[in-house]
Amino acid sequence: MKYLAEIDIMPHKELLDPQGKTVSNNMKNLNLSGVTDVRIGKHIKMEMEAENEAAAREKVEIACKKLLANLIMETYSYKLQERTD
Repeated sequence: MKYLAEIDIMPHKELLDPQGKTVSNNMKNLNLSGVTDVRIGKHIKMEMEAENEAAAREKVEIACKKLLANLIMETYSYKLQERTD
């Protein structure tokens, strides 16, 4: 079976996000008032083949924990869907 995982990786809320802070501070240059906080992370799409949903979730978990996210500084979440094409 084919699956698509959409993974979001974000810095921990407790940590300073220098990129987000820079973007937030420069919103006034674009006349965008009222923006109080910006956090910048990564969005990853991962297509895979797996025997079932549990096996696909296991692959995503391993990829996130061992390669895609730095768990000391980042959190991750994902959505998994079966592909029919």
